[in-house]
Amino acid sequence: MYSITPKTVPATLKAQHQWVCWREESRDGQDKPAKVPINPGTGTYASVADPETWTTFAAAYTTYREDDTVAGVGFVFTPDDPYVGADLDDCRDPATGKLADWTRDIVQRLDSYTEASPSGTGVHVLVRGEFPDGKCRNGDVELYDRDRYFTVTGRHLSLTPPTVNDRTEPLSELHEEYLAADTGSGERELADGGAPEDAPLADADLLEYALNASNGEKFDRLWRGDTAGYASHSEADQALCNLLAFWTGGDAHQIERLFSKSGLIRDKWRDRPNYRKRTIETAISDCPAFYDPEH
Repeated sequence: MYSITPKTVPATLKAQHQWVCWREESRDGQDKPAKVPINPGTGTYASVADPETWTTFAAAYTTYREDDTVAGVGFVFTPDDPYVGADLDDCRDPATGKLADWTRDIVQRLDSYTEASPSGTGVHVLVRGEFPDGKCRNGDVELYDRDRYFTVTGRHLSLTPPTVNDRTEPLSELHEEYLAADTGSGERELADGGAPEDAPLADADLLEYALNASNGEKFDRLWRGDTAGYASHSEADQALCNLLAFWTGGDAHQIERLFSKSGLIRDKWRDRPNYRKRTIETAISDCPAFYDPEH
């Protein structure tokens, strides 16, 4: 269990019904444990695409205090809220609190609520603003406005504002400088396929497998365009793409083609290529494993 200072967590964030808990779990092939989101009400896994697994800050903090298996609390970013988070890794001396020069530059330019990560070796900056379309990650710099959760410690960094401020212009500048300018960070591009050369299943076979899987009822609802249980249509879009990412083996083109045949199709998907691209890339990058017909 990591320490949390609840009184310094900004009131605007506490007021949102977008809180989860988290715990550390070891994963094969990973050097350090993963921080897995947990539903504070049930103790089972939470999902950044399922608002039914989120709760209030007070409820999440109570679970953190009472459940020894929980390490901390976290805030979920959604397409419909104004919040954006900057996750800066391996940039802070946990003993002295000294920041790396590049980190200090970002923190000063964003000029909003900033706190230390649970380990103390990184920082999170929370702002309000419009996030530019495009990549979200490059090395130790990550920027997210949806489909992610951030651990929240309340370990506020002195000399930074105690409030979450509107920083759209600095966000755009930092995105251009740290993310958009570099194309070699491993993000998959739809233009060059972004996935295995051959999808494991033809479209018709994929739909049959997906509809008859253990989570086939969920797939069926989304495929038919049912957004019940999701805070927004965009979150339902992401949930269907997440399922398609598994069955397509991470084939971006097949995901796009199949989604366009689903009941969720709408003008936002048709008319905003950056929205399509980002939703599909998020689904592929977040998929823990792809369907393998040999296993």
